[in-house]
Amino acid sequence: MLAAPRRNTELSLLILALILGAGALALVVLALGPDEITLATPIMTVLVVLYIAAHIIMRRVAPKADPTILPTAALLNGIGLAVVYRLGPEAFGPAQVTWTLVGLVLFTGTLLLLRDYHALSSYKYLIGFAGVFMLMLPAFPGIGREVNGARLWVGFGDFQFQPGEFAKVLLVTFFAAYLAERKELLSIASRRFAGFRIPDPKHFGPLVVMWGLSLAVMILEKDLGSSLLFFSIFLVMLYIATARIVYTLLGTLLFALGAWFSYATFSHVRLRVQVWLDVFNPRLIDDESYQMAQSLFALATGGLFGTGFGKGRPDLIPAAETDFVFSALGEELGLFGTAAILLCFLLLIGRGLRIALTARDDFGRLLAAGLTAIFGIQTVIILAGVTRLLPLTGITLPFMSYGGSSLLANFVLVAILIRVSHQATDAPPPAATAEILIGGR
Repeated sequence: MLAAPRRNTELSLLILALILGAGALALVVLALGPDEITLATPIMTVLVVLYIAAHIIMRRVAPKADPTILPTAALLNGIGLAVVYRLGPEAFGPAQVTWTLVGLVLFTGTLLLLRDYHALSSYKYLIGFAGVFMLMLPAFPGIGREVNGARLWVGFGDFQFQPGEFAKVLLVTFFAAYLAERKELLSIASRRFAGFRIPDPKHFGPLVVMWGLSLAVMILEKDLGSSLLFFSIFLVMLYIATARIVYTLLGTLLFALGAWFSYATFSHVRLRVQVWLDVFNPRLIDDESYQMAQSLFALATGGLFGTGFGKGRPDLIPAAETDFVFSALGEELGLFGTAAILLCFLLLIGRGLRIALTARDDFGRLLAAGLTAIFGIQTVIILAGVTRLLPLTGITLPFMSYGGSSLLANFVLVAILIRVSHQATDAPPPAATAEILIGGR
């Protein structure tokens, strides 16, 4: 009885999301030229059909899942597709459409194959090793590719992808299974230090290991953003599992030391910090800080209501389709449009945390919380970067930035989150659930 209303709500929201996404793409195409509409019509039709097909499959294999996850992802994906198509109707647009179609196939395939998320915990160490291998793969000589100072890509001939995008899903799955198994042991505070009770030092091992892995990413792949993302996700999950703030404080200190080391060692990290602090420096603005300056100009030009799709000049921002897609949206949709997009991300994060609260076991709670943390932390890092609240990193905006690796990984991530939601049918009382989520204390 619960399934039908949820799926009907999902269908209504999905139709609205597809209307908005297809409408945004239509506006972009019309701005490019009336003749372009004949090329975009089949694209919009195929996307609508595949999203509706994904909904129909969900009715069969995940009827009790949260009804807002898929429509919200579809809306973000549709608007992101419109702005990427607007920035590159011949180069980026068709490729992004192709990756979206493949992503939807992976989404439905994950739901069909993964009928019980508990099966993942049985292979936690295999999944963990696979995640570390994919995370470090770009550091291997011969296949790793360096772009803009960061070695994040793996290439085989003309084919390139970012294995780190899939590594984050694998590592979160491993973290969830490991912490669910060891949470009680990690939570025991058997020592006293400076007036506080802390766990035995030997239990800080996982934290030190993750710190070492994040340092390896920072040093070997020269990417502070990915290092910060993975370590932050681990800290969030560790705190949720144990409710011990000492882990968070020590982890923050360790990462600060690693960031200082990176700043002292790598010239491109020092340059990014300098650009962040003094973006309009006449010595930098014609070269190193040009991209950031154009991003700020674009956001200022958008004002409250924006210039309208196809009426701005986001093409003046280098790599606008990847790192600065939010700035492109800010110029053409304005403050109100970008605020609506932020609300969509907040809705996705809020529903993900609710799924974590209603999951019936430790592994499900930590898995849902970790997957949601990926969305939340990744969004904060990239939006803070393009608005100059933090130094810029090369992290993509989920579902919106151009790139096949990120898009495919996000569709798989959402499918796993939906599977956890479907199996969380009978929620425990709210007080008990909240207590469990923060470590059962």
